Amino acid sequence: MDATTLQFAAAARDLATAARLRSLVVPSFRSPPKIADAHRTIRRRGSVPSVAVRLRGRPWAAVLADMIEGVVVANELSGLRADRVRAALWLAVEDPAADKAA
Repeated sequence: MDATTLQFAAAARDLATAARLRSLVVPSFRSPPKIADAHRTIRRRGSVPSVAVRLRGRPWAAVLADMIEGVVVANELSGLRADRVRAALWLAVEDPAADKAA
């Protein structure tokens, strides 16, 4: 199933909430990337990174993976910390209510 703009907006809100709960930088999300063939790009303007993700013609899981990886890259995470944050962000988009209650 291709991603929709409404799904994208809801996922961006859920990821932002989860990132804030973990004291992470919350990037802005937009679509599509300005680079024609790119699936995901990240730009930094000042202190706020911007993650652009292509929606059209892509499975929803691929879009979510790019959004999550965008948060990881924006926060310059690596190793175990990056793995833990990825897992938490996946949980946040799969079950937003569970993450907000944590």
